Amino acid sequence: MTVAPERIETRLDEAIEAATNRLLELQHPGGWWVGELESNATMIAQHLFWHHVLGLRTPELDRKIANELLARQRDDGTWSIWFDGPPDLSTSVEAYAALKLAGVDPGPEARDYIRSQGGIRKTRIFTKCFLALIGQWPWQRVTPIPVELVLLPPGGPVSIYDFSCWARGTFVPLSVCRALRPVRHADVELREIGARPGRTKGPPTPSRLRRIAIKEAERWVRAHQEADGSWGGIQPPWVWSILMLAALGHGFEDETVRRAVEGWEGFTIDEGDRLRPEACQSPIWDTGLAVLALRDSGLGPEHPALVRAADWLIGEEVTVKGDWSVRRPDLAPGGWAFEFENDLYPDVDDAAVVALALRRCHRGHGAVDRGLAWTAGMQSRSGGWGAFDVDNEAFWLYKLPFCDFGKVTDEPSADVTAHALEALAPERGYGDSVRRGLDWLLAEQEDDGSWFGRWGVNHVYGTGAALPGLEACGIEPAHPAFRRAVAWLDSVQNEDGGFGEDIRSYADPAWRGRGVSTPSQTAWALLAYVAASEADSQAAHRAAEWLCSAQRPNGDWDEQQYTGTGFPLDFMISYHLYRLHFPLLALGRLRERLNR
Repeated sequence: MTVAPERIETRLDEAIEAATNRLLELQHPGGWWVGELESNATMIAQHLFWHHVLGLRTPELDRKIANELLARQRDDGTWSIWFDGPPDLSTSVEAYAALKLAGVDPGPEARDYIRSQGGIRKTRIFTKCFLALIGQWPWQRVTPIPVELVLLPPGGPVSIYDFSCWARGTFVPLSVCRALRPVRHADVELREIGARPGRTKGPPTPSRLRRIAIKEAERWVRAHQEADGSWGGIQPPWVWSILMLAALGHGFEDETVRRAVEGWEGFTIDEGDRLRPEACQSPIWDTGLAVLALRDSGLGPEHPALVRAADWLIGEEVTVKGDWSVRRPDLAPGGWAFEFENDLYPDVDDAAVVALALRRCHRGHGAVDRGLAWTAGMQSRSGGWGAFDVDNEAFWLYKLPFCDFGKVTDEPSADVTAHALEALAPERGYGDSVRRGLDWLLAEQEDDGSWFGRWGVNHVYGTGAALPGLEACGIEPAHPAFRRAVAWLDSVQNEDGGFGEDIRSYADPAWRGRGVSTPSQTAWALLAYVAASEADSQAAHRAAEWLCSAQRPNGDWDEQQYTGTGFPLDFMISYHLYRLHFPLLALGRLRERLNR
């Protein structure tokens, strides 16, 4: 039964007003928004490991880490990579080891699961490396990572720049640690899960070439530290850079080490009895999306909250060249990164979203122009856009034995390409880039009518990004790409009217568009319906009704599911603001279309 227009419009007004007020409440006085970026137990366990190595552990830290790990333990005693996900061996081993290090028994169920899966011997390289650091696994049984890679020229057959920015930033310091084999032994018993304590042999005498490589790696790492002490604003290169410098004999008298450790404090969430670090922080991404949502909710560009947000975003423009310039040396800097401090790794997604947000606020025209020019310049040969690099498609890297932890390439994706098109298409001077990008995006549509979602779960996210991109390019609603996408969305809408998609869809096509309804994923589907001129459809109204009914009295929504993606299946993210700004964005756009 079709919902009467008066009814849906009344509910939209109420839901939009409540969500708008809630989002405004969450704005920082400095102008930005930032929600927690929640990941998994490995980040928590590793926090304890590297604090042990640096001699920074305290009984209070042990207690808080243990409490957080216990709170995340599944009913069967194991740990997973995402909420309600299946048990994961490496995650369970790291959590188990950290609990034992903190003096807490993880329980027989965890031990038995780990042993049934092959124990430490079957874990990923990162897990083995952390256990080697605390003396529980032989460094020589960790797959070597040639530190000499850092010496190879970027234009050669292979170099560190063939890896994605997050992978190269981690492998450079990790390769030095693998070469030096540092150990700070922990008095902990882990033999029951396959540990081999005290078995690390000292490193072989380094050759002259290796000594040169280690020196160059240290120079590279120091040159890549950000203003807040981080490396790329993300945990893996940050932690391994600290550990590399410590292995080289540098302590807190070293400014790079001191800034790194002090800066990490800003990435920890201390709740009194529990402590967890964030793998990353997303203020620019959250702020750009919040601005778009508030503009679509009906706030004018002169609203003080939007003025503060726009001014803050303008001040965060990247004005220096980073690693991306290795492949694009003649491209002028511009755009935005994801984090508070990350000048070396701006990304196309943030540049596009912030450009759209500032255009909607009629501010920062120069910054937007520079950001759009940079975005266009980051287009890959294929016509699509990756997130951080150009033509980063060396898929042979996955055959290397040390690349066993997820994504190490940054090839073009449908969601990033669609966001780039959404920003570039309305502007003059980018016709060729838009045509090439549009051709690439249309060719990427799946046989079932959906698009793959690289940075969000999964085909609902990809489709929710692709259709607004097609609309911005002037594609008519009757185009087959629109019709096939709408048909797919119709086919996967849940009986309750919402949309959801299980993370397992990254491995099993049967899960595409299938899963419990969530606010963010329902909003992505609704954004797609609106872009396809389906605002009046029963499916769109049912999705909107689900969002209105699921809204909390304070204007927010609940969402425990992980709908953000770092590495598909291997590192998943719960963005705590996705549950608010995407529903507000979608409901606002729906109301605007219905009122035309």
